[in-house]
Amino acid sequence: MDAFVYQYAVGTIVFLAGLVVAVRHGYVGLSGLGLKNLLMLSGVFMVFFLVQGYLQYGPMEVADPVPYDGGWQRSERIGTPLDYGIMVAYFLVILAIGTWFGRRQRTLKDFFFGGQRFSWWLITFSLIATVVGSYSFVKYSQAGYRYGIGSGQTYLNDWMWLPLLIFGWLPILYFSRVTSIPEYFERRFDRRVRGWVTVFILVYLIGYVGVNLFTMGKVLNILLGWPIWTSACLVATISAIYVTAGGQTSVIMTDLFQGFMLLATGLLLLFVGASYLGGFDALWHHLPRQYRLTFPNFNQDPSFPAVGIFWQDGIANTSMFYFLNQGVIMRFLSARSVADGRKAMFAVVLILMPIAAIVVGCGGWIARALVHAGALPPDMASDEAFFIASEFLSRPGMFGLILASLTAALMSTVDTLITAVAAIAVNDVYRPFIRPQASEDELLKVARVSSVAVAVVGILMVPVFMGFRTIYEAHGAFTAAVTPPLVVTLMLAVFWRRFTRRAALFTLVGGMAAIVFSLFVPEVIRPFAHGVPMTEAGDGVFAGMAQFKFMRAFYGLSVSLTIGVVTTFLSRPESVERQRGLVWGTIAEAIESYKGSPGREEESRSTLAVVRQSAGAVAGPGEDRLQGQAELPVVRLSPTLGQTLETKRGDLVYISDRRWWLGGLHSAHAIVGEFLSDDGEDSVVELGPETFDAIVVPGRGSESLVVTRLV
Repeated sequence: MDAFVYQYAVGTIVFLAGLVVAVRHGYVGLSGLGLKNLLMLSGVFMVFFLVQGYLQYGPMEVADPVPYDGGWQRSERIGTPLDYGIMVAYFLVILAIGTWFGRRQRTLKDFFFGGQRFSWWLITFSLIATVVGSYSFVKYSQAGYRYGIGSGQTYLNDWMWLPLLIFGWLPILYFSRVTSIPEYFERRFDRRVRGWVTVFILVYLIGYVGVNLFTMGKVLNILLGWPIWTSACLVATISAIYVTAGGQTSVIMTDLFQGFMLLATGLLLLFVGASYLGGFDALWHHLPRQYRLTFPNFNQDPSFPAVGIFWQDGIANTSMFYFLNQGVIMRFLSARSVADGRKAMFAVVLILMPIAAIVVGCGGWIARALVHAGALPPDMASDEAFFIASEFLSRPGMFGLILASLTAALMSTVDTLITAVAAIAVNDVYRPFIRPQASEDELLKVARVSSVAVAVVGILMVPVFMGFRTIYEAHGAFTAAVTPPLVVTLMLAVFWRRFTRRAALFTLVGGMAAIVFSLFVPEVIRPFAHGVPMTEAGDGVFAGMAQFKFMRAFYGLSVSLTIGVVTTFLSRPESVERQRGLVWGTIAEAIESYKGSPGREEESRSTLAVVRQSAGAVAGPGEDRLQGQAELPVVRLSPTLGQTLETKRGDLVYISDRRWWLGGLHSAHAIVGEFLSDDGEDSVVELGPETFDAIVVPGRGSESLVVTRLV
């Protein structure tokens, strides 16, 4: 089977399913905004199809290999004191940034969602910093050294999920106002389903924390000889401090800084490598042809089969990451609008993810080109390729910046995971089962205590992953074993109204039971393995996980889907009331619940307005009147401002500081209430005291604000 044809055949089916959803919702059509969306989606598809097709089949020239000249020697410690000084300074800078921006976190909405006010470009860089973890540099550089450009296929499969995500799941997620994925399942089904989802997602997220801490421990072990356990404890402590202090705002603002750091240093390494070899043409020609393939092999190599990577990373893990990963979900819920969430995803998939694939894999590609050019020995260990190539090409100080970017990758992923687990601990364990009447202050304390606890449990997970040969295998085996039942259950819940609570419960429990069984009897995966050979895995509790470690995802998806479909037809349909605003085709109901009045998504209008603080006219003295499930403050507009925005009572508006480059730090959503009497002033917005304090910076009360009508 041709790997390119196989992946694009399956991927196109997923993509077209998303287009159908978008057309039925009215987001895609043949005129106006619908045509614009169709052209953008089609453009994304064609870009990836053409680029990957050329890499797979295009004719290319390759330079003759050069024998190794024997000039390089592996030192006991990679790097200089200056390099490590730069890395330590970076730790301190991140700690300072995180704690500074977390000073105004007073509520759970602030702690977990940053007040739901950030611009798309800020969310974009935050998502990139989350997607690119520390394990990414080591994992994909190692794979890049062994398999070439094919190591980046994980980052280049997101296109297929784009329509389903931005036009199906994102508006439901945003307007239904769920604070966590388990909460969605309770509202869609019942508390039992929520309980099982909570357990599985906590295992997934905490395991992810363990993978990242294990990676950084291994990195510092390679560089300095420190014990993996000690290194993991150090990184976990620093991450927990600023996340505990500032929550989601700290995470987003530190990730903005780290997103720039990741992309800049990765591209710097690529530039330096090309310069050493004589330019980008020389770098390209010194990369052997088999290392330029998008999909190196279909099923011949069980350590890196294209079909296995596709099902484990492209289908199971990518859908889990964007649809169910609490950390990513919190990014979307932090955006100031659904439109901003969509812009962020377009930018991530079309621009930043391909760049990220280059950034995390280029260390391995450059190392392979240096071997082909005779500058490095051919017997170099693949797990050290990134560090050796970086030190070989860098001067003291520059290598420190590269190490700092590796640190940035780790912390930007760990901080997201810590806040995600804390959110689930508060919203899906403590509040519903332990203290339903807990106050806001008490829940905020629980969130911070949970953040510390997550870091501790993540450290305890490190020895589990130390049993695998490589980080790539540890990460792939873990995600393939945990994600399939969750992914199938969510997709059926959102996009199939007939799917029932009994089917959801059976899919979760039955699917996970089948996967656990395959860990002890891996032979059951053989019919699903697409010809990938079974290898020797040794003894031990986790030996079975190493067998068919990638194809276990396809096995788990197939079994879970079968259980879900069969059980659905053997059980009664759910009531329509339980589906409103939570399934495909009911976005209008979700919008009405969100803001307390009917509405629809449409083009936004913005204008400047003079701000005025109410003296108890909006609500009582010292408080705001709230409306809708989202508990949005009610504001009053002057008639002129209302006419300019073409808004009416009950509409959703977004009010922000006019300095766009703040990314929404000083802003808030609100509902339009009664209009002010026409007192001669052109454009005036009157805010309650709490909303005024959240938006207006001290000393800027006379400055105009930007008011945008959203829904």
